[in-house]
Amino acid sequence: MLKLITALLFVLILSGNNICEGQSPEKKPVNVIILIGDGMGLSQFSVPYYYQKKEPVFSKFKHIGLVRTSSATHSITESAAAATAMFTGRKTYNSALGVDSDTIPQKNLVELLSSNQYLSGVVSTSSVTDATPAGFYAHESSRTYHREIALDLINSDIDFFAGGGLSYFIDTSGRDLFRENNIEVNFSKLKKIRKPEQGKRYGFILALNGMKPMLDGRGDYLPKATEISLDFLSGSDKSFILMVEGSQIDWAAHANNEDYLITEMNDFEKAVRVAYDFAVKDGNTLVIVTSDHETGGFTLGASGSNKYGSDYSTITPTFASTNHSASLVPLLAYGPGAETFTGIFENTAIFYKIIDLVFPE
Repeated sequence: MLKLITALLFVLILSGNNICEGQSPEKKPVNVIILIGDGMGLSQFSVPYYYQKKEPVFSKFKHIGLVRTSSATHSITESAAAATAMFTGRKTYNSALGVDSDTIPQKNLVELLSSNQYLSGVVSTSSVTDATPAGFYAHESSRTYHREIALDLINSDIDFFAGGGLSYFIDTSGRDLFRENNIEVNFSKLKKIRKPEQGKRYGFILALNGMKPMLDGRGDYLPKATEISLDFLSGSDKSFILMVEGSQIDWAAHANNEDYLITEMNDFEKAVRVAYDFAVKDGNTLVIVTSDHETGGFTLGASGSNKYGSDYSTITPTFASTNHSASLVPLLAYGPGAETFTGIFENTAIFYKIIDLVFPE
């Protein structure tokens, strides 16, 4: 009997250890990282499996879902409406940023979490005022109001930002809006923020508009910016939320340029790897990888014109259009609460799932 009791106690101890080390449904994420592959459908998502040598980090994610992306007004969304849905939990009309269909501003994740002492950051390979990053912090009736969106960023709770868009921040009166708002901005290169001042905000704006494509020599900007943002945001005792966008997957698909798309998709995968590695080491970070919509009707088809003349050993990337599609998009999740992101759901559910995890009743 004593041996039996001892064995049962041993099993219970091991079970308790496994619960602590695993991703328990009851465990609350301390930090949240959202990575958006703009225009990334399932075929774009598949690119790293065939066009890079090592196994993509995507394979390490065990919780997988599919997301419906239609806007409030159209079966096919565009980026601003999709970002608004994901970051405020409200569907809206195409081109709206952070407002509902009546143009009433809606609280976003950054505002809600900042009120609970979270730090926040946004990284993009486009302008930091472009639709997806702007949907994370701005409230405007149209995504085309870049100057107003730039002012929204300056007046927002965002603590760290990196991307392009300098032309939208230039003040013709000569005022330095960044300095006036205690924001230190580097306009030349990425570098680690050493000894950041408490309460000070930091940014990198490295292009007049969007960043260069990978084909034109952007280099390791996106994974490096992701790493620098995580180093900064995790450097205090506060929790954080970070949004990272691989913007130009979408641009490449609009252009029907397969080489452009492949290099951008592989670059995005590297940024996801940085976030995943951070989360594994940290143990308290939820990572979500998804898309705002699919672009281009992209496929990885066999070469040849029909099944009898096809070469099934050769992939020929092809596009069905130069525009967005209504296809469902993939979602991967890792970390505390990842299991809640399985199944098929609306893009607005991303907002509510995060809120339910961060602010459990």
